[in-house]
Amino acid sequence: MGIVRTLLGKDTTTDVVELLTAQHTEVDELFARIEEYGSDAQAAFMELANKLAAHAAVEEQLFYPAVMAKDTNDQLQEAVEEHLAIKRVLADMLTLRVGEPSFKAKLSVIKEEVTHHAHREEEAKLFPKVHAMMNRDERAALGNEVLAKFEELMQAQPANNVPRETKTAASLPTSRR
Repeated sequence: MGIVRTLLGKDTTTDVVELLTAQHTEVDELFARIEEYGSDAQAAFMELANKLAAHAAVEEQLFYPAVMAKDTNDQLQEAVEEHLAIKRVLADMLTLRVGEPSFKAKLSVIKEEVTHHAHREEEAKLFPKVHAMMNRDERAALGNEVLAKFEELMQAQPANNVPRETKTAASLPTSRR
């Protein structure tokens, strides 16, 4: 399952680890744009909110279940709890205007939470395990599936769903590997 993209006449696929890492970098860049509080800060925040919501959804629905194993179970359970904390701050932020004092404070908090989750947990600890448990073709197939779902979600303004996702962490299946 998954999509294959053609680039310069060659079929290409998207390694799931590379895709998620690229999305983390894109989120870092959006935080920087928002923190400048320029004329595009509100638009940058809405883009960030939608991308965070879609990113969390594809991880919870596709990526985490696919990489669930005895070795990753505790880390994935922690990850959905981190997502929940991020969604709660994001839901609060969606009710505020960029530049309000409470918005700035919450931006600092959410940036810290996202940075910890993305870089210190996923990239530093989880992704090396994924490389060890999945071969290149498996990562590519999963990456294509994750990318297709992410693009589908982005069409529907996924940040609108965040306030309804703040009660409990996403459920994950039991270890498959």
